Amino acid sequence: MKPLHDGPGDGAPQIVRVNGHAATVVSALERGLHYGDGLFETIASVGGQPRLLGRHMRRLASGCRRLRLGPLDLAALGAEVRELAAAAPGRAIVKVLVTRGPALARGYGVSGRETPSRITLRYPWPEEDSAATREGVLVRLASMRLGENPALAGLKHCNRLEQVLARSEWDDPAIAEALMFSSSGALISGTMSNVFLVQDSRLLTPRLDRCGVAGVMRELVLEEAAAAGIAAVECRVEAAALAQGRELFLTNALWGIRPVRSLEGERLHPGELTRRLQLRLAARLAAPAREEDAGES
Repeated sequence: MKPLHDGPGDGAPQIVRVNGHAATVVSALERGLHYGDGLFETIASVGGQPRLLGRHMRRLASGCRRLRLGPLDLAALGAEVRELAAAAPGRAIVKVLVTRGPALARGYGVSGRETPSRITLRYPWPEEDSAATREGVLVRLASMRLGENPALAGLKHCNRLEQVLARSEWDDPAIAEALMFSSSGALISGTMSNVFLVQDSRLLTPRLDRCGVAGVMRELVLEEAAAAGIAAVECRVEAAALAQGRELFLTNALWGIRPVRSLEGERLHPGELTRRLQLRLAARLAAPAREEDAGES
């Protein structure tokens, strides 16, 4: 086991802990390594405070129940996230992985006696160009399709091979994201983001009952839309809807809202509804954490 270390600041983790202890290695029998048998969260930290920690912990707890991972001490995990965040007074990213733990026997079968593993990492999070938030980003369409499996839909599980393959489809640094469709042809998400369209003054976002990750920022945007009196619909979104939408934006836990200014070379413009939601979201994230966002679980 290697000691806790300070990374070089080039995107490598600054701190790595395994089960609460400074380490950079896990067991070779780890089921997360063999099968992707686990879940993860990517948490933004600003001013030493983990953002939306309560939502991340609740999603993680829900995923653990669905995958029957446990028992997991979520209070201890939340405290560890807060500790890692507090040691970075500026901006940082805290990643949490929870797996079923080392296998007790060969094969897919679960004995029920496995002890979950938790891995926490803190990464540097440099200041980003505000143009991405103000003017929008360039986006393409991925050829890779997402398999449909309702049993895993919504979960941020550790098997991300579809996203890995989709991300390998381009190397142009000007392109920020690629939109992904399911095997049945429904728009689902980006490789690392959720998707929203504006049509007829309504907000549309893909339904995630067959595949895709139910993002914490997606959840927050839907709440802010409701509070602002903006009609929002979760539904099946076909490819044709992209051509009909007046506005298109992406969300994730780090970005907040990023408008799309170009999709496959077609010019788009951040519109009034996108700007309204950006302002509301910025105010919400800048305010003291509400009870539902705080880190008590």
